[in-house]
Amino acid sequence: MLAAVVLGAVVALSTAPTGVAAPPYSSDLDDRFTATHNAAPQYPNVFTEWDVPITMSDGTVLKANVYHPADASGQQIAEPTPTIVNLTPYTKLVTNIIDSTLAVPGLSDLLSPAFANLDFSGFGFSTISDLFKLLPGGGARVTSVDRNLIRAGYTQVVVDVRGTGFSQGEWQVFGELEHRDGNEVVDWAARQPWSTGDIGMSGVSYSGTNQLRVAEYQNPALKAIFPVVPASDVLRDIAAPGGSIRAGFLPIWLTLVDTTKLLPDLVSILSGRLDMTWLADRVRDPFTFFNILIAALSTATVDDVPPELTALLDDKSDRRSEWIGHPARVKTPTFVYDGWHDLLINSAAKVYNSIDVPGEQKKLVLDDIYHMTLGAKMGQPGGPASLETLQRAWFDKWLKGIDNGVDGYAPVTLWQQGTERWTSDSAFPRPNVDYRRLYLTGDSSGSAPDSRFDGTLAVAPPSHQRRATVAPDLVTLCSNDTVMSSGALIPLPDVCSEDARISEAAALSFTTAPVTELTEVSGPIGVHLNTVLDATDGYWTVTINDVAPDGKSTVWSTGQLVASLRAVDDARSSRSANGDYTAPFQFLTLDTRQPVVPGEPTTLDIAIHPTDGALQPGHRLRLDIFASNGTNIPLRPLLNESGLRPQHLELDPQRPSWINVAMNTPSR
Repeated sequence: MLAAVVLGAVVALSTAPTGVAAPPYSSDLDDRFTATHNAAPQYPNVFTEWDVPITMSDGTVLKANVYHPADASGQQIAEPTPTIVNLTPYTKLVTNIIDSTLAVPGLSDLLSPAFANLDFSGFGFSTISDLFKLLPGGGARVTSVDRNLIRAGYTQVVVDVRGTGFSQGEWQVFGELEHRDGNEVVDWAARQPWSTGDIGMSGVSYSGTNQLRVAEYQNPALKAIFPVVPASDVLRDIAAPGGSIRAGFLPIWLTLVDTTKLLPDLVSILSGRLDMTWLADRVRDPFTFFNILIAALSTATVDDVPPELTALLDDKSDRRSEWIGHPARVKTPTFVYDGWHDLLINSAAKVYNSIDVPGEQKKLVLDDIYHMTLGAKMGQPGGPASLETLQRAWFDKWLKGIDNGVDGYAPVTLWQQGTERWTSDSAFPRPNVDYRRLYLTGDSSGSAPDSRFDGTLAVAPPSHQRRATVAPDLVTLCSNDTVMSSGALIPLPDVCSEDARISEAAALSFTTAPVTELTEVSGPIGVHLNTVLDATDGYWTVTINDVAPDGKSTVWSTGQLVASLRAVDDARSSRSANGDYTAPFQFLTLDTRQPVVPGEPTTLDIAIHPTDGALQPGHRLRLDIFASNGTNIPLRPLLNESGLRPQHLELDPQRPSWINVAMNTPSR
């Protein structure tokens, strides 16, 4: 029997001819950009205007720090410059602290090589090593103030978004009013005498998301944006992917913003000029969004869900609509940077593919990072330049008109998992892959002895019926998903983050036979499961893994779904040529909720986030299925309905389960 299973799995993979490697990466342009970035600055100093008021159309006053190029005496230069806008909820104070630290003479030059060479992998903590790469990889400066960019002849404007930092108003949490503010700030910056009227936008995460939303206004003054780890669908990317709550991220994130926004402007207090409107706004709204988070974690039944939470679970509500981006409206040159294990990776490729500009005006770089390990593989020999270097090159082209070749940069630059190298290509998913089914069968692969269930991925449906059962288990806290969902705020040891074997003690594992040639996988993956529950709800998490000959199981990507929220919006889903989903798009609303009938078969379609990797000869592809997911948990009323009961997968020849995965072909 085992021989037949292995043969079937080999056939499954051999139907996709293999052995064609992704195009090698060329760093010639990166070397040129780095030389420009490292050259003597055009201006020697930076002059700062603190807490500049910017009045919005409704009278609300935002506060900004404005950083100008300065001459040798420290005075602001007279010539107008292109201007870069960063809209942040994390307060200019935090940005200023980072900037002040990096501005200490010689400190950055000392720390960058030291941090680049720090390696904690020998102690089993690779994620901590990557956190230190924020500085040499360029993540620190694109997050805060980039003095190298300013000294190269740009003005940078860092603005506290409405209701945060020293800005008046109530925090909008990605609301439309905040996006309108951003467009008005672009207008304001373009009108200033120190500006040429050519505006770019920069920033990370929340600030990256704001760039995309502001660009939807198609303001003619906005000439380029450089969004780093941005979101486009806030509910699915950040708050509730698949209907689960990011409990390892949201409380920390909200606490950060809601506490820093309460810090007063001490200078204004000491000078007797405290902004009383600011104070009244903070008293009225001290802990934005915490009421919704608490309701999501504590409401006992669906009937008791309060209106503010209901609005997020209603795709026709204003709040839900405000959280969905429309990248097809963006007509601005855009450089998108993200990574395979970023908690926002769901949107990166969609944003890039949707932006409506010529190919030379949009670029995509996908790194091997978590949310907080920006630039982990950037700025190293033979790979892409650091983030701050690429940002400078992008703005030099589109704001200054310098013919530096960045428009000829590879359309797509990908860190290929498995080969652990940088590659470039013309598109993502790669053009040399084709989608095909691999079926889940109950025959043992012989490769997952410690999993709850060891099955096979094969070319044909199962020949006989079998049931596999899995239950929620705290062992899934030791997983790549925990690190990913927390944005690396929980930097678990490598035995959890780099190897899934501990968490697989709570998994149903389905694995191919070893491949005999290099086999590439690229794009989102659709998972079709025939399930049975003992309750009216349940929670499913799936991962796609690369299994090495020594048994190490490395997660490439992940997906999840609360069973009662399984209804799919076909109009917004994507399918492959074979008709199967590649990225099913659930409504995630209370109106479309479908409680499960206990004991009855229930079909689920789950999207695994876009990924890219190559199986080396001797390696296997694995699908792991869990009933729990680290620190992510279903909405409390749905969790209560699940009762944390065991969940079943029916391996039925008449109603098979499968994955729809894109694998490579020999032509390129």
